[in-house]
Amino acid sequence: MSKLIVLFYGVISYFIGVIGLACIILALAGFVPYGFLWGGGTIAMNGLVWNFLLVAIWGVIHTAMARPAFKVALTKIIPEPAERATYILMAGLTSIAMIGFWKIVPGSIWHFEATAIVYALWGLFAFGWVFLLASTFAINHFDLFGLRQVFLNFRDQPRPPLEFTKQLMYRYIRHPIQTGVLIGIWATPSMSMTQIALSVGFTAYIIIGLWFEERDLVAEHGDAYRDYRKQAGSVFPKIGK
Repeated sequence: MSKLIVLFYGVISYFIGVIGLACIILALAGFVPYGFLWGGGTIAMNGLVWNFLLVAIWGVIHTAMARPAFKVALTKIIPEPAERATYILMAGLTSIAMIGFWKIVPGSIWHFEATAIVYALWGLFAFGWVFLLASTFAINHFDLFGLRQVFLNFRDQPRPPLEFTKQLMYRYIRHPIQTGVLIGIWATPSMSMTQIALSVGFTAYIIIGLWFEERDLVAEHGDAYRDYRKQAGSVFPKIGK
């Protein structure tokens, strides 16, 4: 029964995580209103500070939960197979809360009206998020989102570690998931003062988060990862490689 509960927990966490990601994408695309949990009242520049604070809280939670020390501490409280699912659950909930409590800030930074430019930017926007999704499947989507762990636990099967992969986009970019995010948050025909905190905040989070992640990957894979860093760019391919 406990393994069934962990499996159910993992599946629910997966769907909440997907909803959280979709919430961010749809808000950027204009299909989900910012501040939908409380109306997103307009407070001019005070709203900009509030929005940066929301991104900072989101980033601190994500960065802290991804650290090995936190994972060890967490698995003393919950079953180890549910650790990744818990991260995905919190990622989904914090993403929904971030967009849901966002503030509307008046003003615009840029706005394109030329049809060709608008279509090109929306195409690039869609490419970014599709590229992100494809990148998760290029490694192991279901392990990344915690389903593989809870399913193998339910089946009482061993869970061998995943092999270090350099296939498809990973041959050229070490962190293509973050590449997709960067494209998705900046490729927009209109950059409003409401959105700018999200775009700038996520960019800062990626820069800081990758510093920690690179350190962890070097500690885990050693010279193999050091050589990989010479071959592939961080979020964009190396020129001439």
